[in-house]
Amino acid sequence: MTQIHKRFTDSQVKDLLSRYLRKEIGRKYVQEILGIKRRQFFALVKRFRKNPGKFSIQYTRRTINRQISPEVEKNILKELAIDKKLIQDRDNPLKSYNYSYVRDCLEDNYNQFVSLPTIINRAKRNGFYLPKKLKKRSHDREVLTTYTGEMIQHDSSHHKWSPYVTEKWYLITSLDDFSRFIFYALLLKKETSWSHIKALESVALKYGLAFSYYVDSHSIFRFVQGRDSFWRNHYKVTDDVDTQWEQVLNDCNVKVIYALSPQAKGKIERPYRWLQDRLVRTCARENVTDIKQAQLILNGIIRKYNYQWIHSTTKEIPYVRLKRALKKNSLFREFKMPAPFVSTKDIFCLRVKRSIDAYRKVSLNNLKFKVNTAPSQPVVLRIYPLNKNVSEVRFWCKDKLVDVQKAKNSDLKINFF
Repeated sequence: MTQIHKRFTDSQVKDLLSRYLRKEIGRKYVQEILGIKRRQFFALVKRFRKNPGKFSIQYTRRTINRQISPEVEKNILKELAIDKKLIQDRDNPLKSYNYSYVRDCLEDNYNQFVSLPTIINRAKRNGFYLPKKLKKRSHDREVLTTYTGEMIQHDSSHHKWSPYVTEKWYLITSLDDFSRFIFYALLLKKETSWSHIKALESVALKYGLAFSYYVDSHSIFRFVQGRDSFWRNHYKVTDDVDTQWEQVLNDCNVKVIYALSPQAKGKIERPYRWLQDRLVRTCARENVTDIKQAQLILNGIIRKYNYQWIHSTTKEIPYVRLKRALKKNSLFREFKMPAPFVSTKDIFCLRVKRSIDAYRKVSLNNLKFKVNTAPSQPVVLRIYPLNKNVSEVRFWCKDKLVDVQKAKNSDLKINFF
């Protein structure tokens, strides 16, 4: 219904309120005539009682022209100019301006608070604006799970994270679909099976075992016949060979879900686009030249994302949503050592199957190990790197730990880091 000042005059409203105060007419009838709710009615009565002579329902809208200081204007254009330089550099993954990030920079770095429309207005005036491309049909952004721990989105992103470095780094991240809380985020120079296994270990030991992991069909996560083998073995097809990463999840009884289309994969990559955008812009402003510096910046961004910012999809802070769900709405299981294993090193490790020869020795990449068990027995070497130089090799035969030895990573010739 239209506003009352457009339907009634001051004298008409005054007459109705006067009759109400003299108890000649009831409140409900006045509300129905004026077309207003109870709260607005009593606000009018209060104003009328306070000053009946000057009471009026008419008003004029005032436009307030808020001017920003020259210093604020200068900083807005300075931050936008940095973004423009990054966008024009084809080696950087940025393709558009992020005005929300500029607003956060003004607040964090200059203690200046500016509205987003003001920044966009200055951007359009000064040539820091790119027209939006035709919107493609995007994947649904809604939360598809009903429990925390029901599905962990896990993947890596390979980019040049700072304009001041020549190499690209890998960002490995694990995110809970229900709460959108990021459990794990690490920058690495090399991507290996071991780096993803360490991510699994970190989440499992701190939060518990999730019901499932959602990944793409990268060779680390999934063996695909015709892509991951040079010679075709007719008895081996897709999913007949478990990758090192899959074997860890199998031991933990955790399900793996694969994204089979670009649209579905977008569900995994969306958090990376957000992290990628913030990380690249911050690394550029901090003149980052080292991966350790970049990791510190990443830690700060993740901390704000998890504990301060309201997520656009869930409309909640991820940590608050996670904490509430862990109490009564969780599919996380406490990590317990599955039999017959005796250490987490037997679970979160790399595995190699070998046979013991007549001299009770096992050969791995021309490296010989003498094992204290009977010859001609199949044995599984579970290899856990203790640091960048040395690994612990645990020998399992017939579900028993028969020996533990140490070996140099250079002798094992396995790419851990």
